Amino acid sequence: MPRSMRALVAGEVGEPDDVLRLESRPVPLAEAGQALVRVTATPVHASDLHVLRGRYGFSPEFPTVGGYMECVGRIEALGPGTEGLRIGERVVDAAIPAVPGPRVDGTWQEYLVADAHRLLPVPDRLSDSEACQLAVNPLTALLLVTRELDVQPGEWLLQTAAGSTVGRLVVQLAGHLGIRTINVVRRRDAVEEIRALGGDEVICTEDEDLVQRVAEIAGPAGVRKATDCVAGQLGAQVSQALAPGGEVVVYGALSTHRQTDPAALTIPVSARSLIYETKVVRGFWLNRWFGAASPADVLDALCEVRSLVVNGVLTIPEGRPFPLERFAEAVSFAEAPAHGAKPLLVFDVGRPEDDRQV
Repeated sequence: MPRSMRALVAGEVGEPDDVLRLESRPVPLAEAGQALVRVTATPVHASDLHVLRGRYGFSPEFPTVGGYMECVGRIEALGPGTEGLRIGERVVDAAIPAVPGPRVDGTWQEYLVADAHRLLPVPDRLSDSEACQLAVNPLTALLLVTRELDVQPGEWLLQTAAGSTVGRLVVQLAGHLGIRTINVVRRRDAVEEIRALGGDEVICTEDEDLVQRVAEIAGPAGVRKATDCVAGQLGAQVSQALAPGGEVVVYGALSTHRQTDPAALTIPVSARSLIYETKVVRGFWLNRWFGAASPADVLDALCEVRSLVVNGVLTIPEGRPFPLERFAEAVSFAEAPAHGAKPLLVFDVGRPEDDRQV
C-alpha cells in the first residue's frame, strides 16, 4: 500500500483561516535529478499568507500545499541518477518559486520532492529553527548589501525597518563588512536595541525628521545607497534623503501590509529628483532573483549565507514551533503585532512508519 502523509492544503484563494485544511496525501516519488525530503520544520512567512490571499507576486494553482519559501529536512530517497547528495543527509530546501519559472511544491507537508540543485546541505550544529530560516531573510540581506547595492567598506547605508528580521541581519552583515549604517525605526524603544546590535546611527520617525537627520549624519549631500521595506510616504523620504545619483532598492511595503487595493501600493517620488538629480528607485524581489540567477550563482550565495550563520556573523532569531495540527495558531501568531519570533510548523519525525499507511 502507498504511504500517506499530512499536508496543509488551501482549496482556494481566501483568508488562511478559512481555506486551509489538514489533508492526507500520498508521499510523492523522486524522479531523475530529484530527492525526496522528509520535512522537519518550515516557517510561516507573511508572504506565504499573502499568496493564499491572492495578494502576492504570483498565484499558484488551487488546491495548493501552502508554504512557498524554505524548510529543513533529511533526504529519504534519491531519484535515478541524482548525484551530489546522500540518503540521510540534512538539507535546506530553498523552495522559493522562481519568477518566471516553474512552480514548486509547498513546504507545509511531511514529505516533498525537490530538484537536487536547490538543496543545500547543512551541519547538525545549526538547529532546525536556524536552518529552516536560512534561505529567505539572511539571503535577502546578503544580496541587498553585496549584490544589489555593492556597498563598500566605509560607505553609509541607509535602511528603513531596521528592527525587522532582514533589517537586523543587515546591521550585523554591515558591521562585519565595515559598512556604516543609518537605521530607521518607528518606535523610540527600538533605538537602543539597534545600537546594541551594532547600528552606527538610528533615526526614530516617532519624533525625528528623517531627511534632516540624514543630512546631519552624512552631510548635506546625503547618502548614495539605501534599502526600503516600508514604501509609502517613508519610502519617499528615503529617496529625498539620497545624494544626487543615489539609489534606493525597495524590497517590501510594510506601510501597506493590509492594503488590498493595488493602486494604493505607491511611493510618491519627486519627478524633479529623478530627473535633475538622477536618483534611482528600483525594486528587488527574491523570487525574481531566483528566476534570473544561474543555479551555480544561487548555490554560491546560499553557501555564503550558510557560512555567515555557522560562523556566527549572522544570528537567526529562534522561531516558535507549532505542531502541524495547530496551524491555525501558527497563522494567528504570524500576524500578531510585534510577535518577536517566526512561527515554525514542525513535524513529529518519530511517528511509527506503520502509522503512515493507508
